[in-house]
Amino acid sequence: MYILTLISFFVGTSQNVISGILDKIAVSVDVSLSAARQLTTVFALATAIGTPIFMVATAKIDRRKQLLIALAIVLLGVISTLSLPGFGFLMFSRAILGVGTGVFVVTAYAVAAKLAAPGRRGGAMSNISLGFSSSLVLGVPVGRVIASAYDWKVIFWGIGFFTLLGIFAVARAIPSMEGETPIPLGKQLALLKNPKVSIALGMTLFVFIGYSVVNTYITPFLTSVISISGGKVSAVLFALGIASLVGSKTGGFLTDRLGTTRTLIVSMAVQFCSLALVSIVSGSAVGVITLLVLWSISVWTFGPTQNFNLLSIAPEASGIGEIVVDGSSILAICWIGAAVVAVVIFINVASFGLTRRYQVNGDNAANRNKIYLEE
Repeated sequence: MYILTLISFFVGTSQNVISGILDKIAVSVDVSLSAARQLTTVFALATAIGTPIFMVATAKIDRRKQLLIALAIVLLGVISTLSLPGFGFLMFSRAILGVGTGVFVVTAYAVAAKLAAPGRRGGAMSNISLGFSSSLVLGVPVGRVIASAYDWKVIFWGIGFFTLLGIFAVARAIPSMEGETPIPLGKQLALLKNPKVSIALGMTLFVFIGYSVVNTYITPFLTSVISISGGKVSAVLFALGIASLVGSKTGGFLTDRLGTTRTLIVSMAVQFCSLALVSIVSGSAVGVITLLVLWSISVWTFGPTQNFNLLSIAPEASGIGEIVVDGSSILAICWIGAAVVAVVIFINVASFGLTRRYQVNGDNAANRNKIYLEE
């Protein structure tokens, strides 16, 4: 379990470190910031499209082999990042990393659940999540320091080395586990017919569009709005990483005490308010950083709460940022994020209102049937 957690940290760093060094990558490959943003877009698309296709195609394969294949794909992506020249090949490398990371994440959660003792599967899966969250706490700010002192590719030399060690560790330490019967794509898509599932997935999509818009441009945002650079940027990134860990734990705590609905609404309300207020206090570095920390906590509070919500319901956008940065003030990314969260709040409140109305109608219908049967 600890091996998987450690590997998750380095795999997560290969994904998240880009947000801390995007400006330096743009300069090194001689493209604009908005063009460099496509590296995140390609990664996300490759993860979203490639991962489910790969998992369906290899569902019957031994889980340990799936982990090894996933890490081999990550290693291939790292090697191509280091060796192939030009921005086009860099995008290709990010696509490879996207598929490898997605497959590793899904398989690692499945393996952790199987390795854990009964009653401890949630804790085992949270360890994998901890590895990825730690990549935000340590991987992103440390990556920024390394990129400032040396070259951003040095980071990927380290990731490649530890990924190679991870391949040997998985081969020796993780036992063989049988695959599962693949679930037909039609059955998986049939879940979308459930209005609650569709609404919950829509909420998740919009919240993380808002998160992606802000997080991807966080470094140029900090350097231009509050005029900090070097080690101060790394310190802020470290603080936001700590905030993500706090948010992850806060989500579970509040869900147990306030319930899923209230926790989701509170989380999204804090996201909206903190992002909307950034422009107002943009002259104050302390004010901006405080609001960004609150925003990070609330976003990561939303994640585990929404996961629990989806499990309860069914137990079985990336181009906006570059348009804004090209055509407007970089402060606008916070207004875009705030607007997106506002849409989600509206959807959320409306969905819970519909749910209550359907419940009342259902109760009334049941009472009428009871009276009719008694008569």
